[in-house]
Amino acid sequence: MKYLVTGGAGFIGSHIVEALIKKNNDVIVLDNFSTGRKNNLEFIKSKKLKIIKVDISNYQKIEKYFYKVQKVFHLAALADIVPSIENPYSYFDSNVVGTINVLRASLKHKIKKLVYSASSSCYGIPQSYPTKENSKIQPQYPYALTKWMGEELVMHWSKLYKLNCTSLRLFNVYGTRSRTSGTYGAMFGVFLAQKLNRKPFTIVGDGNQKRDFTYVKDVVDAFIKASNLRKSEKVFNVGSGKTVSVNQVASYLKGKKVFIKKRPGEPDVTFAAIKKIKKELKWHPKISINKGINILLESLDYWKKAPVWTPKKITKETKSWFKYLK
Repeated sequence: MKYLVTGGAGFIGSHIVEALIKKNNDVIVLDNFSTGRKNNLEFIKSKKLKIIKVDISNYQKIEKYFYKVQKVFHLAALADIVPSIENPYSYFDSNVVGTINVLRASLKHKIKKLVYSASSSCYGIPQSYPTKENSKIQPQYPYALTKWMGEELVMHWSKLYKLNCTSLRLFNVYGTRSRTSGTYGAMFGVFLAQKLNRKPFTIVGDGNQKRDFTYVKDVVDAFIKASNLRKSEKVFNVGSGKTVSVNQVASYLKGKKVFIKKRPGEPDVTFAAIKKIKKELKWHPKISINKGINILLESLDYWKKAPVWTPKKITKETKSWFKYLK
C-alpha cells in the first residue's frame, strides 16, 4: 500500500514512517524540516521511502505527491505555546491553511483514508477528569486553537465531501526522537538534553501538576489502527489513561530540579478518557511510564546527536509568555 505522511521527519511522524516501511509499504514523506530532523529518517535505508522537502501551506507544490496514494497521515504542524502567541499568523498558515491543502489534495486524488493528528490542548483547562471526547472545547492559545480548527476542517470535509477521516487527540506523547530544542518543547526531550549536559531539570510551577504521558510506540499503534477504520468522522483521545506528576518524572530520570513560574492557560492535570478508543479501535496502551523512561535512558547515545537545549532561552521566553498573557 502507498502512504503519505506529512511531518514524517518529526518526532511521531518518523516513528509512523518506520512502522510502515517495516511492513513493506511505500511511503512518501512531506516535511519542510522546520522542526523535523533528517537524522530521524536517515537510518531507514529503503527504496520504498521517498522524502520531499516542501511546505504544506503551498497547495501547488504538494498536490502532485498525493497521486496514487491510498492513505494519509497528517501530522505536519507548528507546535509550542509561546511562539504561537508571538506569531499566530505562521501557526494559522501551517495548521489551518496547511490542513485544508492536505484535505483538498486528498479529495482530488480520492484518498481512501486520512488520519489527523489533533491535540488534547483543545480542551484547555478541562472541567472534568478523565476528559472525554465530548468535553467542552476551550483552547487557551493560538497553537491549541489552530490545531482544533484543523480538526474541525477535517471533520467538516469528512461529512460534506465524504472523505473518510479520523482524528486522534494526542495526550503528552514522549519517546525517542522527541525534540530537545525550545524552552517549551516536549518535556521529556528537554529533560534528557539537560541530563546529557549535566544541567538541572527546569520544572514549570511546583511540579505537582499531573500529565497523561503516552509512549510514542503506543501512539503509532493508534494511528495504524485508525487508518484501518472504515467509519468516518470519528474523534478519539489517545492517552495512557493514567497520570503522573512532573516531579515524579524528574525523579525517575534522576537529576536536580529548578523551578520556574507557572505558565497561564495550562491545566494542572491532563487525563485522557480512553474507553471509546479501546472499544471502537481495540486499542490500548502497552508501555508503562517506568518502561518508557527506561527505554529513553537506554537510548542516550541517540540524544547525544540531537540539537542541544540551551538554558539561556528561558528568561527571554518566560518574560515573553507573561508579556502576552497579562
